[in-house]
Amino acid sequence: MSDYILSPQVSRGLSDKLYDKRKGAALEVERVIREYVIANDTAKIKLTIQALVTDFVYSVSPNARNGGLIGLAATSISLAGGVSTYLESIVPPVLMCFADQDSRVRYYACESMYNIAKVARGSILRYFNELFDAMSKLYADSEMSVKNGAELLDRLVKDIVHEQSIAYSGPITHIDHQDPQQLALALPRVSQFSLPRFIPLLAERVYSKNSWTRNYLVTWIAVLDSIPDLELVSYLPDFLDGLLYFLSDSNPDVRTLTQKLLNDFLTEIREVAELQQQQQHEMLQARLKQLQMSEVKAEGSLVSTTSGQMGKDLDLLESESTGQGKGNWVPGQGVNINYAKIVRILKPHLTSNDEDIQETALRWINEFMSLAKDVMIQFTPTLIPAVLPCLAHSVNSIRAIAIETNLSLYKLVLDPYQKPTADQLEFDYVATVNALTLQFLNEHEQTRVASLEWLLMLHKRAPHLILAIDDGSFPVLLKTLSDPSEEVIKRDLQLLAQISSHSDDAYFYNFMLNMLSLFSTDRRLLENRGSVIIRQLCVSLNSERIYRTLAEILEKDEDLEFANTMVQNLNIILITAPELADLRKRLKTVDSRDGQALFTVLYKSWCHNPVSTFALCLMAQYYEHAVALLQSFAEFEITVNLLIQVDKLVQLIESPVFTYLRLQLLEPERYPHLFKCLYGLLMLLPQSTAFATLRNRLTSVSSMGFIHLVPKM
Repeated sequence: MSDYILSPQVSRGLSDKLYDKRKGAALEVERVIREYVIANDTAKIKLTIQALVTDFVYSVSPNARNGGLIGLAATSISLAGGVSTYLESIVPPVLMCFADQDSRVRYYACESMYNIAKVARGSILRYFNELFDAMSKLYADSEMSVKNGAELLDRLVKDIVHEQSIAYSGPITHIDHQDPQQLALALPRVSQFSLPRFIPLLAERVYSKNSWTRNYLVTWIAVLDSIPDLELVSYLPDFLDGLLYFLSDSNPDVRTLTQKLLNDFLTEIREVAELQQQQQHEMLQARLKQLQMSEVKAEGSLVSTTSGQMGKDLDLLESESTGQGKGNWVPGQGVNINYAKIVRILKPHLTSNDEDIQETALRWINEFMSLAKDVMIQFTPTLIPAVLPCLAHSVNSIRAIAIETNLSLYKLVLDPYQKPTADQLEFDYVATVNALTLQFLNEHEQTRVASLEWLLMLHKRAPHLILAIDDGSFPVLLKTLSDPSEEVIKRDLQLLAQISSHSDDAYFYNFMLNMLSLFSTDRRLLENRGSVIIRQLCVSLNSERIYRTLAEILEKDEDLEFANTMVQNLNIILITAPELADLRKRLKTVDSRDGQALFTVLYKSWCHNPVSTFALCLMAQYYEHAVALLQSFAEFEITVNLLIQVDKLVQLIESPVFTYLRLQLLEPERYPHLFKCLYGLLMLLPQSTAFATLRNRLTSVSSMGFIHLVPKM
C-alpha cells in the first residue's frame, strides 16, 4: 500500500536505520499531506495515514516503526487544525508504541505524540485517559531518554488540560465497588478534560507502588486541584486511600509532594465548609427578615411599593447565598464534601504502622470534628479504639495530635446541644461503652485512664442508658480495681461511685459484696491497694453508708480468716484516714442515737478481730466495755499476730487521732475505766518499744497523783 500512496524513496527513507534519512522522508510526507489539504483530498489523506500505520507502525522492524511514528507526527503537523478529524486513526497506533519492547520506539512514540498533541490541543483530550495511563507507566521506564520524553509530553498535556478544562455540572458518582474501567467507558469522549471520565482511571492507578509513577500521579492531582472550575476535592473519596499510602514511599520527594497536596486538600475542605456555613447563616438571616416583613404586612402597618421592593431584595439575597440568581460564583460554592466517606477511608490509617500516614489521618479526623460535627459524632464508637491507644504513642507529634483529637471528640459528645438519646443513628451509647471497656486491656496507662474519663462523662450525661448492673459492665469495672496504675484505680472508683449514686440500694449492696469478694480472692490487691480503694470510695460516696454495708456483709461472712483480715484493714483506715474524720466524730457521740446505732452495726462485724473491737471501743469511748474485752483476751491464745496488732494500736494511741483520749487521762473522775483499760493493754505486751511507750505515758500521768482516782474493780 505504501508503494501505491507513498513514493518508493519515501518508503525507503522511513525504514532507514539513520534518523536523518527518516526525518527527511517525514518532511516529504509533510509536504505531500499539505498539498492534499489544499486540494481537500481527504481520501488520499486517509490512505496515507493508513499506509503509515499498517506498513510502518505495525512493522516488525523497529526502524520502520520509528519511521511510521515520525511520519504520523509530520502528517498531524500538516493537517494543523483539521487533525481532529483523523485522530481516531492516528492516536491509537502511537499509544500502542508506548508499550513497545524497543526503548527507542517508546521514545519516538513520546516525541510523535508530543507533536500530535501540540497541533490537536483540546481534541487530544478525547484520549486523555489512555494518554495518562501510558505516561504513568513511561515515568517508571528503565530508559532515561524515555522518561525525559514522557516528561516533555506530560508538561504539554498539563498545559492543554489547563486550557480546555470545564466544570462538571452533573451528579457526582463515586466508584465504591464498581469497575473503574467500565465506569470510564460508559462516559462519552469529549474534546475537553472530563473529570468524571478520568477519576475511575486515577482510582485504579493510585495504588501503584512505583515511586516514579507515584510522583507522576501526585503532580497530576496537584495540577487538577489547582484548576478552580474542576472542584477535584468533590472526588477525593475515590483516590484518597491510595494517595495516603504515598506517604510511606521510599522517595522523600514523593512524600513531601504528597504531604503538601494533602494539606492543600484539607485547607480547601476547611474553606468550603466555612463558605457553606456562611451561606447558611446568610440564608437564615434573610429568611428571618422575610418573616419579620411578612408579620408587619399582616398587621397592615406597611403597605407600600417600598416594602415590595425590599422583599424582592431579600429574595435576591437568599438566591445568591444558595448559588442561584445573579450572584457572583464563588470557588467552593455548591461543592459536596462527603465527610462520612472520607472518615471511613481514614479510619484504617489511624492504626497504620507508618508514622506519617497515622499522623496525617489523625490530623484530618481532628479537623473534621469542627467541620462536620453531625457526621463525626456517629463515628465515635469506631474512632475510640483507634485514637485512645495513640495517647501513649512513642512519637511526640503523634501523641500530641492524638491528645488533641481525643479532646475534640470528647467535647463533641459533651456538647450540650447533643442531647442524650438511645437513637442509634445519632449516637450509639452502647457501642461506645463497649469500645471504651475494651481499652481497659490496653497496655498503656494513658489509654486506660482516658477510657475511664470517657465513661465518667457518658454516664453523667445518660446515667439510665449505660453501665447498668445487668449489662455486663460491672464485673469489668470491678476487675479494673486490680489495675497496677493508681490513676486508673482512682477513676474506676469514681465511676463505680458515680454509678452507685444513680442506682438503688441493691446496686450499692452488690457493689460492696463483689468488692469484698474480689479482696477475698486477690489478697495482694487487698494488701497493696485495699486502703486506697476504700479511702477513695469514702471520698466519692457516703463513708458511713460504706462502712455500715461492709460491716453487715462481713458479719455474715463464713470465711472467718478473711473477715478477721478485712476488719483489721477497715479498722486501721477508720482510725487513720483523713477522709473518715466525720465518721470518727459520729462514733464518739455516744449520747446520740445515731452514734450508738453506728457503733452497734460496726461492733457486730468488728468482733471478728479482738484488737479491732478493742480499738472501736476506744474510739467510741466505751472504756468500761473495753476493760471487759481485755479480760476476755486471757481466754485467747496470744499469738505473734495478735501482739503485732496490739503494738500497732499503741502507736496509734500516740497519734493525733487519739489526742482526746490522752487528754482524758487527766480526768480520771470522768473516765475512771480509761486507766485500767490502758494498763490492761500494757499487761498484754511483752517488754518492747510499744510497752515502753505506753508505760511512759501512764507513768507520766501517775506521777501527777491521779492514779488513786482509778476505781477498784
